[in-house]
Amino acid sequence: MLSRIAESLFWIGRYLERADDTARLLDVQMQVLVEDTGMNERVSCEQLLSVMGVEDYTGEPNRGMILDLLAHNPDSPVSIATAIGACRESARRARETLSTDVWAAINTTWRGLGSARAMRPPDMFAWVRNRTAMISGIAESTMSRDEGWQFYMLGRNIERVDMTARLLSTAALANGPQVAWPTTLRACGAYESFIRAYRGIEADRQAAEFLLLDRWFPRSIVSALSEAEKALSRLERSGRRAGFGDEAQRLLGRARTELEYRPLADIVFDLPVEMERLQRSCAAASDVVTSRYFAESEAYSWTGGVLL
Repeated sequence: MLSRIAESLFWIGRYLERADDTARLLDVQMQVLVEDTGMNERVSCEQLLSVMGVEDYTGEPNRGMILDLLAHNPDSPVSIATAIGACRESARRARETLSTDVWAAINTTWRGLGSARAMRPPDMFAWVRNRTAMISGIAESTMSRDEGWQFYMLGRNIERVDMTARLLSTAALANGPQVAWPTTLRACGAYESFIRAYRGIEADRQAAEFLLLDRWFPRSIVSALSEAEKALSRLERSGRRAGFGDEAQRLLGRARTELEYRPLADIVFDLPVEMERLQRSCAAASDVVTSRYFAESEAYSWTGGVLL
């Protein structure tokens, strides 16, 4: 497969997941600020900006600022608007391999950004989640399970691990965990599955365990890591009898086993630090994928609104 096409499909998966999860993360933040009246808004917004890697901003952080930087501003490299715009550009680069339905759904979502800005924040977040879910559903029903599909799935799951780690960091940093964890479960679409799995028990430890380690829930970190590993193994096709020829597969496999085989108490004791380490593993794996498979295509950069 042409490296240009492979890279575009990889980033389509990442951008769709990034837009979806950023909307989920902002939904968590706004609900926590509303429900926990004792929370310091400035400190909470500073923590969210730190979790999202935003360091260059002016003024005192507040709800309006994070909505601008993380949702509406097309010049912010971490905003929903930027992710959807970059997804559309990646889709344009891979137009010959995408079905008409996928292209139309992505293009319509991009064109709807102007109208979305006028919505109330909860309505906008729901709109983003619905649109990205629709695009993902169309892709699953119209894309052949060839190499292009594996790159798409690889990008989507690497981004899902990274963004779920950010969601967990946000919940762990919240001053009111009795509010943050149920809200985080709902933001991940995990609340009902969690209640069924733990038979109605609502506790911070169980919520963290479900979002970190549950192998059956597709948005858990371990499940997403496993799917990324499967995509890499299908792309490898080397027939190796020992070890891993793919450094990205080794990095993701090590990250997964470090979560699965460590006591949960060790992980949740300092969850933000653990999640930051996991994000670094995802970034390193993404760099390896880029250098190995996409060396011939034009590199993306932060100046183009893309995080490598």
